[in-house]
Amino acid sequence: MIKVQLEEVRKQIATAAYEAKRDVNDITLIAVSKTYPASAIEEAIDEGCKDFGENHVQELCKKIEMIKEPVNWHLIGHLQTNKVKYIIGKTALIHSLDRLKLAEEIEKQSAKAGIVTKVLLEVNVADETSKHGFKVDEVMDALKVINEMKHIKVEGLMTVAPFVENAEENRPIFRKLYDLSVDIQKQKFDNISTNILSMGMSNDYRIAIEEGATMVRIGTAIFGNRDYSK
Repeated sequence: MIKVQLEEVRKQIATAAYEAKRDVNDITLIAVSKTYPASAIEEAIDEGCKDFGENHVQELCKKIEMIKEPVNWHLIGHLQTNKVKYIIGKTALIHSLDRLKLAEEIEKQSAKAGIVTKVLLEVNVADETSKHGFKVDEVMDALKVINEMKHIKVEGLMTVAPFVENAEENRPIFRKLYDLSVDIQKQKFDNISTNILSMGMSNDYRIAIEEGATMVRIGTAIFGNRDYSK
């Protein structure tokens, strides 16, 4: 099942890239493996997946121990400051830097480990009260502070769009994040890049690609429906 569904997702990514006149190689597929067993991850690895996204630190750490193949782990869920120390040095990218207090803790733990941690700034573009992230008008001030930190490297932006029946409804959300990334580039920060736009999930990733996504986070379209009872 995973093989077939993965092939379909890749086909859809390629089609969306072609229609947007983009190079499909500029788009990274992150297989969101939260709640799925290690066997599902191994099956995806066998089909060429190299990037996996997890929401919870405890589950991420457990899977890092279980999966022996060299893959890139992405922490895509809300990160509590008291859990930072457990994942420093273990992730290719933390997608969910959503507040300055968290940035300070990542800086502190990264300095202690003598490494630079790559992150994305999470932006709550839709301004949903149920979602984490900086508001659009808070981003520039936050980046000015983070730009001074020596052990954090901001590689771009991330957003979680609302869940909608019609994916077209999220197009303005994705476009707004892209426009924000262009505004950030103009500021010429030393330590801030906007190379990565992590946006789009199983229900709306084609629209996200059309609007400039360089990373799409896809779980159910690859692995099937989740069983949250486990």
